[in-house]
Amino acid sequence: MITDLRIRSFKRFNDQTFSLRPLTVLTGLNGSGKTSVIHSLLLAAEASTVNLGDAIRLSGPFGMELGAAEEVRNWSSNELIEFHITSDKNETEIWKLGVPASNSLYLTIEETPNTSLTAFSKKPRSFSYLCAERLGPRNVSSASPLPSNKLEIGVRGEYCAQIFGTLGSRPIEFSDRIHPLSSGEPTSLLKYEVERWLAEVARPVELDTIQYPGTAYNAMQFRFAGQDWVRAPNMGFGISYSLPIILAGLIIERGGLFIVENPEAHLHPAGQSRMGVFLAWLANCGVQVIVETHSDHVLNGIRRAIGEHRYLPHDNAVVHFFDALEDDSPQVQKLEFTAIGGISHWPKGFFDQYQIDIASLGRVRRRG
Repeated sequence: MITDLRIRSFKRFNDQTFSLRPLTVLTGLNGSGKTSVIHSLLLAAEASTVNLGDAIRLSGPFGMELGAAEEVRNWSSNELIEFHITSDKNETEIWKLGVPASNSLYLTIEETPNTSLTAFSKKPRSFSYLCAERLGPRNVSSASPLPSNKLEIGVRGEYCAQIFGTLGSRPIEFSDRIHPLSSGEPTSLLKYEVERWLAEVARPVELDTIQYPGTAYNAMQFRFAGQDWVRAPNMGFGISYSLPIILAGLIIERGGLFIVENPEAHLHPAGQSRMGVFLAWLANCGVQVIVETHSDHVLNGIRRAIGEHRYLPHDNAVVHFFDALEDDSPQVQKLEFTAIGGISHWPKGFFDQYQIDIASLGRVRRRG
């Protein structure tokens, strides 16, 4: 597991260290550096797949479109871009990336470690990233040419139908990922576990896939109790956006890293809260979870998972709240959870808009 991430000379960060836990929440102002933290991990993962002296593209890997090298190196630095990652074994591994020219569309690999971290081991399903722009409802989706034991969800969830069709009827690989409210059965099909969480996050629905023989296409279909099967475009966005998160979380390798952007997208408030519960529960199942969110409902779901359900010890989660100083330099505050699901402190701007709006409406009401 990663315990600390130090970022040097990359985008908004000249030199910044972040404490990471089994569950790490990134939240705060738009454009304040949250995604830059995620990009640093994506670049480290990509650099781990190539040889020293080779290059990695700034647009392409993990769906990133970072542009030219001058756009990703911190404007106050002329040094190498560095990512220092410390594990729970107290070992620090360093990735160093060079900028060959300001207009280069790639970075050169100057140093990479012989990493012992599962997330960077190249093992299938050990590093899973779902970006904010996940695929919405589609009549068909493309199939990956990889064998079933190497299938990945894809950064937009594009291989969700193929994975569900291939693995859904098999027993779930990790027994601790059977739903926490199950009746204690020692095993369960992956299909049933996905449907159980999806029922809480969206609504009760049965899932199936259509696989077109001789083609590279699959399709999801859905059925409510007592109704006919329908294709994804007839189901709205909430199910299509949340399904990849649940499926990826249930199949990711033990010790792996799962990064999710905006898990709240297209979900109603209760569903957002249950998604927070799911992610916190998953973080106690041997998966390190990093989530970027703007949803107080997701945060409160995490708080309930910690304080009410006891799915995750409170010191196994942390929040990094991103703000900006007057000179636009980044300001990041670390917030801790308490044993009853509380937050150590509430900085100005940290999920306080509801109180601000209600207070304003109260003043309007008093004025008559």
